Amino acid sequence: MAVKSAMLVLGFMTGTSLDAVDMAVLDTDGETIFGFGPAGERKLTDATRDVVQAATRQALAWERGAPEPPIFLHAAEMVAEEHFAAAEAFLQENGLAWPDLDLVAMHGQTVLHERPRDGVVGRTVQLGDAGMLAKLCGRPVACDFRIADVAAGGEGAPLAAVYHVVRARYSKLSPPLAVLNIGGVANVTWWAGGDDFTAFDTGPGNGMLDLLVQARGAGRYDAGGKYASVGRADEGVVRALLAHPYFQGAPPKSLDRHDFSLEPLEALQLEDAAATLVAFTAEAVKLGFEALGGQPNQVIVTGGGRHNPEIMKALAERLSAPVRPAEDHGWRGDAIEAEAFAFLGARVKRGLPITFPSTTGVASPTTGGRIIRP
Repeated sequence: MAVKSAMLVLGFMTGTSLDAVDMAVLDTDGETIFGFGPAGERKLTDATRDVVQAATRQALAWERGAPEPPIFLHAAEMVAEEHFAAAEAFLQENGLAWPDLDLVAMHGQTVLHERPRDGVVGRTVQLGDAGMLAKLCGRPVACDFRIADVAAGGEGAPLAAVYHVVRARYSKLSPPLAVLNIGGVANVTWWAGGDDFTAFDTGPGNGMLDLLVQARGAGRYDAGGKYASVGRADEGVVRALLAHPYFQGAPPKSLDRHDFSLEPLEALQLEDAAATLVAFTAEAVKLGFEALGGQPNQVIVTGGGRHNPEIMKALAERLSAPVRPAEDHGWRGDAIEAEAFAFLGARVKRGLPITFPSTTGVASPTTGGRIIRP
C-alpha cells in the first residue's frame, strides 16, 4: 500500500504593505490539494512595523560586500515572535494545536529585493528567525524560499505560480487564464494549459500608492480608493513612469516596491497623484499581457489590491478579458499567498522544484528552501 505523503501545513505570509500576518492551513503533498483548513490574519503590531520599516531603510542603503545591518537580527526575531503569537491565537480559535501540524512554512518579511543584472546575481532578504519559530512552536519550519534561486542566477520572484496553477485545476478552471496578485508589487501567473505557465512582476501594485499616501501624511493607504476616486490621472506622468527601463525587458522579471520613484508625482495634488498611480498599475498590467502575446479567458485578482475599487475599475477598462476578484471563483483572496507558501513548504519538504525557467529565469527547475527542525 502506498504511503500517503499529504501533510497538514500552516503557511504564513507578510507582505510589504506591513499590514498583517496572513495564515492558512493546507492539506497537501506539494503536488495536489487534498483540502483547505482555516485561514485568517493578525494585524502587525506598531512596534514590529516600526522596526521592519527601519530595517527596510537600512537595507536600501546597504552596500554589497558590507556587513549586514545589525537591525536585521533584531527585526528577524521580532517577526518570528509576531508569527508565533499570531498562530497561537489562530490555532486556538480554530480548534487546532501545534502537534496537529506536520510543517510550518514561513516566507518572512521582505526588506530588500534586487533583481540580477549585467551578470551580477541578485540580492533578496526576507527577515524571520526560523530557528526561533521552530523552537517556539515545536514543529519543523520551511524557510528561505528565494535564496537558492537567486544564487543560481534567477530572479527569486515571483514564487506562487505553481500554486496558482494547482489552485486553478482544483477549481476546474479552464486555461488560458491569468492570476493577478496585487500586493506591494503586482505579479501575474499566466497558465496556457498543462504544465505551461509563466510568471513575472508586471509593475507596481499597492506599494507606491501606500508610500504616496504615507508621504503626504494622509494615512497608511488609500482605503477604498477614497483619494484616487476623486482625482484625475495625469497621462503625461503615467507615460513618464512607463518609460522606466523595466518595461522594456522581457519576462520573467521581478521588482522591489521601491524600484520606482514618487518624484514625478510631486507636482500633483494627492487625489490626482493617487489616480495617476492607479492608472500606472493598470497600464503596466496591460503591457505585461501584451508582452505575452495573447489574452486569457479570465483574470482572477488576488491580494490587497482587489479591495481597491479604483484599481479593479482601471483593470477592467484596460484588459479585454473579464476581471474578477478571487472570491468569485470560490478562492480565499486574502489567503492565497499564505496557502501558496504552505504548498511550497510541502514541496521543499519533498525536494520538489519551487522555481522554474518560465517564472524566475533560472536555468532549470530548482529546488530551494530549508527545513529548520526544533
